[in-house]
Amino acid sequence: MTRKIIQTLGLALALMSMTLGVSVSSTRAGTRKFVDRSGIGIVMKKPFHRIISLYGAHTENLFSLGLNREIIGVSRNEAYPPRAMTKPVFSYHDDAEKFLAARPDLVLIRPMIARGYKNLVAKLRRAGVMVVSLQPRTIKEVYSYWKNLGLLTGRETQAEAMIKQFKRGIGKIRSLVKGIPVAKRKRVYFEAIHTKMRTFSPSSIAMFALRTAGGVNVAEDARARHGTNIAAYGKERILFHADEIHVYLAQRGPMNRIRIPLIRNEPGFMAIKAVREGEIYIVDEDIVSRPTMRLLDGIWEIGRILYPARFDTANMPSVQEGIEK
Repeated sequence: MTRKIIQTLGLALALMSMTLGVSVSSTRAGTRKFVDRSGIGIVMKKPFHRIISLYGAHTENLFSLGLNREIIGVSRNEAYPPRAMTKPVFSYHDDAEKFLAARPDLVLIRPMIARGYKNLVAKLRRAGVMVVSLQPRTIKEVYSYWKNLGLLTGRETQAEAMIKQFKRGIGKIRSLVKGIPVAKRKRVYFEAIHTKMRTFSPSSIAMFALRTAGGVNVAEDARARHGTNIAAYGKERILFHADEIHVYLAQRGPMNRIRIPLIRNEPGFMAIKAVREGEIYIVDEDIVSRPTMRLLDGIWEIGRILYPARFDTANMPSVQEGIEK
């Protein structure tokens, strides 16, 4: 009877993990387990040592964990860190045979690949390669994600150190904005995809960055679409807040190849206070939407945009990415 209760509780926990998209890890008798983003139970007895990463954030985090030789392949368009660009390149468009020839024991993907390239994933798994789908959507999930990367690679101590370092950085930034009265905080519209008039869901990593930097999200009523961090908003709803938008912020990346003139010249946008006053800014997607340590840099950049007097006179111990105004 006791065994059945334990099994039932275990199943319930796994189902909850799949529903919420949050990984749960445990250690028992040398076996490590967690549930990935696709709801697959990952069971491992030892760390993986030949890793192909098909997502830039995975790659960046693996390097942050102190890995190098273990990374035998990366995705296209890698840009950070520079060492990533010296690694062999793989794509989910490639045949499974190319992957198998490299003899990986772990291939890291994200849900978009798991959904769109099921044949590749199935062939790799049939050949005995562990394929793990990971992509956190909230800051709480980021911490679990880093822990699970540490679990997979035998770098659990380093993963805990990453989390502590990140939280120290967040604490420093929050101390800078703590004294700003709520009534005087900048109200921001944060654009995700201009052509579709989409913003980010309130629980997203990008909105965590905005809030931490002291910004107030005018699109707090936006709702995520199809289980992503992107939320449809629409021009009418944006213009409804026109007079209260102090800063118009947009991310630039593969999903949003935006330039300031496109925002400024968008029909109807001159009604927006921030557009009229030239308070339009663009930040790189890599540092505001990706679950890496450089998210600290992105938060810092947003802080400099919103409250330059506070952030320009403080010291952030990291390399700042470019910003366009």
